[in-house]
Amino acid sequence: MIGAGAIGGYLAALAQWAGLEVTVCVRSPLDALTVETGGEVRRAAVGFATDPARVAPVDWVLLATKAQDTAGAEGWLRRLCGPGTAVVVVQNGVGHRARVAPYVPEGTGILPALAYISAERLAPGRIRHHIASELHVPEGPLADGFAAALADSGLTVRPVGDFTTEAWRKLFVNLALNPLTALLQQRMGVFADPEMVALTRDLLREAAVVARAEGADIGEQDVGNTLEIYRAIPPDGGSSMLFDRLAGRPMEHEYLTGAVVRAGERHGIATPLNGMLLTLLRAVDRELRA
Repeated sequence: MIGAGAIGGYLAALAQWAGLEVTVCVRSPLDALTVETGGEVRRAAVGFATDPARVAPVDWVLLATKAQDTAGAEGWLRRLCGPGTAVVVVQNGVGHRARVAPYVPEGTGILPALAYISAERLAPGRIRHHIASELHVPEGPLADGFAAALADSGLTVRPVGDFTTEAWRKLFVNLALNPLTALLQQRMGVFADPEMVALTRDLLREAAVVARAEGADIGEQDVGNTLEIYRAIPPDGGSSMLFDRLAGRPMEHEYLTGAVVRAGERHGIATPLNGMLLTLLRAVDRELRA
């Protein structure tokens, strides 16, 4: 597991509890990995590595860094990937394969994965899981092998046929939730406001036009489904971008809102609402990086 944030830490714990040997690759040493889930706090007996030179090829690599940190994981990826290794890219956004391919040996199997998991990192090595434990991956032999490896973990690995559409649907889930909670520094309860619901609907409708131009089968039903997902998340739930801002970490807006705006530009489609959000998010991110 490369990355010990909310998603990476939670997935590492699930895999270890299922009996797999798990090593978590991190920049700074951790004493332990604990996860608060289902009303209890459990420790995961994982190993930790801080030096790429001290690891060797493995069967599965899960890359769970933020999308903007992919290049920084190259040292780990080069050491961990052997002839039979597959890399599961658990990141937000679209274009997972193209993002990772430059940093792994030629011919390495790459499996994009969309995480439907609400979790937050309370502190280094301390994760709180809120709701959901599901990964969506493209159909094929890699998907089947990955699902079999995690069959006893409690994680649902769901192979899907039209991954382009699925990736844009997942992007939809993040598209208003992440930017708005981060900009407002509020949790999911903010979406109980009818005006926020209306703004969210307009943001998603604007993005749906872009998604269709990219080949995704996205329509009004997806807008409604996304709003239903927001209503189902507990009011005290948050988003990865919110948690990053609160912790003073750089945000991944370029791979969420930025992906929509750039795709719109490629197709000559105006995206004024998403463009406005991107401008605001870039301003916040500059301050975080200063």
